[in-house]
Amino acid sequence: MQSKILIVEDDREIHELLMTCLHKENYQTVSAYDGEAALHQLKQSDFELIILDLMIPKIEGYEVLRRIREKHNIPVLILSAKGEEVDKMIGLGLGADDYVTKPFGLGELTARVRAMLRRYLYLNHNTFTDTSAIVRHGDIAMNYQTYEVEVGASKVTLTAKEFDILKLLLSHPSRVFTKSQIYQAIWKEDYLTDENTVTVHIRRLRIKIELDPSQPKYIQTVWGIGYKLGEV
Repeated sequence: MQSKILIVEDDREIHELLMTCLHKENYQTVSAYDGEAALHQLKQSDFELIILDLMIPKIEGYEVLRRIREKHNIPVLILSAKGEEVDKMIGLGLGADDYVTKPFGLGELTARVRAMLRRYLYLNHNTFTDTSAIVRHGDIAMNYQTYEVEVGASKVTLTAKEFDILKLLLSHPSRVFTKSQIYQAIWKEDYLTDENTVTVHIRRLRIKIELDPSQPKYIQTVWGIGYKLGEV
């Protein structure tokens, strides 16, 4: 079954390039050239991935991303000419899973798409339940097979990378991870200078699972080193 990808890009040349590249990888694509069209397509069909440009007409990319995250857990890959660190932090903070700056290499883009789809498809289609796959820590219950997370009596919706970070910490309850180690484990790439990517995802994860994110109980900062799972 072909994975369906929504391409939201108003530059026709780049749009056609993305379509050609993804079709060669045997992905199905649907096109939207502005924010309104993108949100309309989301109401009409299900997608496994969204490639989203930030500078699009009618409804800007940041607002489209915010609305996507209100209802959907679909992985979102931001594709933008905005390469400043603050732009990346805003995009990741609003719920994007990855951020690629224009101009980009098609090899890098397709590799990121493959990795995001593998994670998302496993997350959604591995639906059998097995109580041995459930890990508990305090009020957190995480099912490694169904990718469901509960905090107390409430279900929490995590993005794929948020889930992977929490799983990493829960799997090694006494270990302190540096930002570099987290980045390499979750993004499967060499850690360069983009430490804010990890920081933003940790902050977003804390908002979802902590009673008071400013005084985290579950994901604690080890100053000068990194993060660890808090004792409960």
